[in-house]
Amino acid sequence: MERKVGIIGAGISGLLASKYSLSKGFTPVVFESRSTVGGVWTETLQITKLQTPKPLFQFSDFPWPSSVVDDFPAHSQVLDYIQSYARHFDLLRHIKFNSKVLSVAYDGPPEEKIQAWQLWGGAGEPFSSKGKWNLTVEDIHDHSTEVYQVDFLILCIGRFSDVPNIPEFPAGKGPETFNGKVIHAMEYAAMDFDRAAEFIKGKRTTVVGFQKHALDIAMECSTANGTERPCRVLYRTEHWNVPDYLPWGVPLAYLYLNRFAELLLHKPGEGFLLSLLATIFSPLRWVFSKFVESHIKKKLPLEKFGMVPKHSFLNQISSCLVSTVPEEFYERVEKGSIQLKKAPKFSFCKEGILVDGENTPLETDLVILATGYRGDEKLKNIFVSPTFRDFIVGSPNASLPLYRTDETKYRECIQPRIPQLAVIGFSESVSNLYTSEMRCRWVAELLDGTFKPPSIKEMEKDAERWDKYMKRYAGQYYRRSCIAAIHIWYNDQLCKDMGWNPKRKKGFIAELFQPYGPFDYKYAHHKN
Repeated sequence: MERKVGIIGAGISGLLASKYSLSKGFTPVVFESRSTVGGVWTETLQITKLQTPKPLFQFSDFPWPSSVVDDFPAHSQVLDYIQSYARHFDLLRHIKFNSKVLSVAYDGPPEEKIQAWQLWGGAGEPFSSKGKWNLTVEDIHDHSTEVYQVDFLILCIGRFSDVPNIPEFPAGKGPETFNGKVIHAMEYAAMDFDRAAEFIKGKRTTVVGFQKHALDIAMECSTANGTERPCRVLYRTEHWNVPDYLPWGVPLAYLYLNRFAELLLHKPGEGFLLSLLATIFSPLRWVFSKFVESHIKKKLPLEKFGMVPKHSFLNQISSCLVSTVPEEFYERVEKGSIQLKKAPKFSFCKEGILVDGENTPLETDLVILATGYRGDEKLKNIFVSPTFRDFIVGSPNASLPLYRTDETKYRECIQPRIPQLAVIGFSESVSNLYTSEMRCRWVAELLDGTFKPPSIKEMEKDAERWDKYMKRYAGQYYRRSCIAAIHIWYNDQLCKDMGWNPKRKKGFIAELFQPYGPFDYKYAHHKN
């Protein structure tokens, strides 16, 4: 019997979900609102490069072509690589392009009955003869709509696109007061390169934010206008952005991406011995952080410009906020074509921006808000059911997505109280491609009946343990649901569920100290 797996989004996660669904004999139906595959890589800045070292950002069975030699390829090379993957595995024929999913509705037992279930889906199964998902899909060209029905639904809609995060301001102090123009970074990235360069040319520009997107925009503004009209970067918090991934000549992966590094951390569901080791080795956590921080401060003039963060590098990597500083960024700060201004709070006035506690406005012509996205809103609003909306987003005190009060998604993939549905690509890691591939393989094995998830109660208890870990190490950024610092431990849980041997290296020393990457999981390696 043919079983249709609906997949929303043809970015990296959507392509992986399609590929692994096909491998198990299911029929994927992929809905993509754009006219091509690639997700966020279809709309980038001219200077955008890959942030993750290339060896970590690749498909396990489709290596980068030898023609790509840089460790941090340009955006065009990344997009070519993703599109080549789709062509190589013949995935394009399963994708309905220019098709925007307006809403999804579960057609099955009443919600009161669903919430009384003790097992996910009622019987712990991914499919049910009594339940389907109905997807209302709009053709973006003629705006006609059609309803599709699928047996299982995978949401790969991404958290870094479509719905911009616009800061809230008191009445009379928002962008409407400003005589200039205010846009979100999403609008700037959607421009072609020539239009973007013309748009910022000759304007006194202020970029709000200090993550990678903000830094790249500042660099483009600096190139366009030089010191005549410096680009001002307004930031709230300093971050440990890295100049490279070789602190004092040691690959960062040997400090944070091997099993020994994970021994230093308290992990969700660990036993007494591992907990004891993490406590004993806790001074090493501090040493590793200080080692990396000292390298960053040596390479970048953070102290000179008051940019030394108050938090540790461990907190930074545990929050998935590590990004590379664009080449010559601080050189341009030195020369004056980029100006840094700390502003924990600000508002707008006619002339520009007014930082709280200051009386003189920062005069500007253009403000670009590189303030991130509201992935939670996008995820929530796709559901017709208010109950499912509540489950999928949850309370402000819990990680995202798939939280309700202190409950969360199991294995960062399924919400215990929403049947026949998975979400891929919302929680983060050191390499989202690498992590999404593991999750898609786990979902494919789940669909194929290789294993069953535990009871809803047990899944929620497991999720609480992960929530506790994220709050402990990521601090204020725990809602990013980042697993970067314990990604091997996380993959171990997926491997055990699938019946794979979680240990992928040859020999004790290699297993303990060699970094893990995508190629370590190329083959299943089932347990004996």
